[in-house]
Amino acid sequence: MNSAAFSADDHRFMQLALTLGRRGLGNTWPNPAVGAVVVKDGMIVGRGWTQPGGRPHAEPEALRRAGALAKGATLYVTLEPCSHHGKSPPCADALIAAGISRVVAAIEDPNPEVAGQGHARLRAAGIAVNVGLCADEALRDHTGHIRRITSGRPHVTLKLAVSSDGKVGAAGRKPVALTEAAASARVHLMRAQTDAILIGVGTALSDDPMLTCRLPGLEALSPVRVVLDTHLRLPPSGRLAKSARKVPLWVVASATAEAPAATVLSAEGAAIVRAGNGDKGLDLNAVVKELASRGISRLMVEGGSKIAASFLQADLADEVWLFQSPKTIGTDGIDALHGMPLTTITASPRFRLHASDMFGPDKLSIFERP
Repeated sequence: MNSAAFSADDHRFMQLALTLGRRGLGNTWPNPAVGAVVVKDGMIVGRGWTQPGGRPHAEPEALRRAGALAKGATLYVTLEPCSHHGKSPPCADALIAAGISRVVAAIEDPNPEVAGQGHARLRAAGIAVNVGLCADEALRDHTGHIRRITSGRPHVTLKLAVSSDGKVGAAGRKPVALTEAAASARVHLMRAQTDAILIGVGTALSDDPMLTCRLPGLEALSPVRVVLDTHLRLPPSGRLAKSARKVPLWVVASATAEAPAATVLSAEGAAIVRAGNGDKGLDLNAVVKELASRGISRLMVEGGSKIAASFLQADLADEVWLFQSPKTIGTDGIDALHGMPLTTITASPRFRLHASDMFGPDKLSIFERP
């Protein structure tokens, strides 16, 4: 349906649905983060978004809040209502039972178990269905779900913080605080809105990070921490392992990594994920597909220069969030991308500049696939 056919109110209510759906980003996997709004006689009578863990879905949440007022109302939803029986009944059936008269959906769900069948079921029940309002925004919000369904891997966002001279660390792999508080807060919000965050074991050994979200009130939204550790060198005494029972930690190792090391990390609460035989390191394509099979749809890569370069070389970076500090490190510092220039991102046909912003003295440039 042509977007011009939608009214100003349609646009306003769909924008609210999109905003509500974003509340679930990073904490609804393996389900998509959907937003829904029930409107009757121009008034909002119910709002819903996918709840933590993926259930309840947005539509039944909005219907529950609308109650009897849902009869004869319009539902605005960011993704096609499901039509199949999973761990909960089909949302399409709930809409029919509630007496909804019209459904406005941003996009169709590419999941083969839905793929237009939800809309078809609604139309067969006499409900008017209009699709395509704010589709571009919905595609961006649901890009993780879509990529996981269509490509069998998560949507990968590579995050880099670099100095003005393109370095990420000082000589000797010493970490350097490059960005200021405002940029750091934005990174922590990114963590809260992603399913999993990934680093290499080198970063884990040198920085002993936590990789959690430390924004007040959002600590519970910390993502799954993933460490690429071919030979299981991650120390059980480190902060990652010691916090594994509070925030999930997945350590990805080769099939040949020593069993005793796996046992020790498992005892701390870490999950050991086997991927590859270890002769040539871990196969990133296999790693991301394994993460997708476990429900991860939005992956943030926050490792060092080698991990960043590896994801670019494997053509697995869908977005790059590049934070640039005015600080300098010097020629003996560590390059942002191991073995390749930063122009691999900033001046490459593989990426286009999508947006930019300032966080105090630090500049954020967001690059994405064209």
